[in-house]
Amino acid sequence: QVPLIESGGGLVQAGDSLTLSCVASGRARSAYAVGWFRQPPGKEREFVAGISWYGGHSFYADSMKGRFTISKDSAKNTVILQLNNLKPEDTAIYFCTAGETTVAPNEYWGQGTQVTVSS
Repeated sequence: QVPLIESGGGLVQAGDSLTLSCVASGRARSAYAVGWFRQPPGKEREFVAGISWYGGHSFYADSMKGRFTISKDSAKNTVILQLNNLKPEDTAIYFCTAGETTVAPNEYWGQGTQVTVSS
């Protein structure tokens, strides 16, 4: 069973919004927190945001604050990343992750979903 399954990526224009979803199962669902990383083309992976299943405590990378919002629905085992006012530099593969900290949880990884923002 794949522990993290992302959906919602696609091709959008600059200024558009997009909602990414991730359903967690198994050990990923039992972890303390879930989160998102992204990897732009030709660059390293970078942390976006994390949130705890219990209490909903969230943490964002400084560069991700303002346009991105992470939320969760514990009953549906789902974590959501809302992307607003997208820019071409947001083009990346977005990965759902889980782990024992809201700051860059990285013990479990999904396969990723592609977000492409055209100018």
